Amino acid sequence: MDLFSSMRMYVAVVDGGSFAAAAEKLEISRAMASKQIQKLEEHLGTRLLNRTTRRLSLTETGREFYERSTQIMHDVEEAEQVAGQMTRMPQGVLRVTIPLSYGQHRLASLIGDYARAYPQVQLDISLSDRKVDLIEDGFDLAIRIGAMAQSDLIARKIGGVRSIVCASPAYVAQHGAPQNPEELKRHACLGYTLTGSGSDWRFETPDGSLIVPISGPIRADNGDIIRLAALSGAGILFQPHFIVDEDLAAGRLIQLLPGWQSAELGVYAVYPSRKHLSAKVRTFVDFLAAAQES
Repeated sequence: MDLFSSMRMYVAVVDGGSFAAAAEKLEISRAMASKQIQKLEEHLGTRLLNRTTRRLSLTETGREFYERSTQIMHDVEEAEQVAGQMTRMPQGVLRVTIPLSYGQHRLASLIGDYARAYPQVQLDISLSDRKVDLIEDGFDLAIRIGAMAQSDLIARKIGGVRSIVCASPAYVAQHGAPQNPEELKRHACLGYTLTGSGSDWRFETPDGSLIVPISGPIRADNGDIIRLAALSGAGILFQPHFIVDEDLAAGRLIQLLPGWQSAELGVYAVYPSRKHLSAKVRTFVDFLAAAQES
């Protein structure tokens, strides 16, 4: 027996004053309506209605059950309305995890712009290079960089990044600039460990990938640590544009090997399901994608 359906039928019978009125409202036969109430009474082990040929009346238990059932119907209706509004209108808490450096350099101002555009959404941002489990850790959305592994998650590409080779003017003045990737082997190179071992750099060429083994005094799992080390003259780095663009523009870093760069890595918005996607997730992803295209 579907208890909720039976409760709805019972409320309809009491509100309508008859089985016939309830049956007409719910578009079923009178006999089916009567049978459903009978099964409900059997399930509860008590009589809810006194039946005569002329009218129905509620027992004491029936009156109490009616009041509770009516409240439940109202609560369900209100819950449906709230859920519908959240699907149509961006609102509520949006928990997002973003790689640390990408969030700081590329998305910080965009997050503020989104918050002003959608004031009913409360953003809860976690900046971390750790790859979290969206479901287990309670996140609505993740921004991830790199190839997406096969999974049940939905991944929508919102941009792309490439890495370039840079060093400080002081490093170049002291050690010279490499003229081709092979010469990197004799330089102090700063390794980034989240895209591999941190012991080789991969360049894109018309003939495919060129992998160059590198070594140096520092390896780290955060691009900004590598950037700061390079600014101090500790070595050469191979990092995305979004980390080094400001330093290049200010002359704090110099691009080396300008004809060489990495393959493009996709930037993806990743979320659990496309079905019944909430308005807050949909608008946030659309907002970031539009900003990357502009």
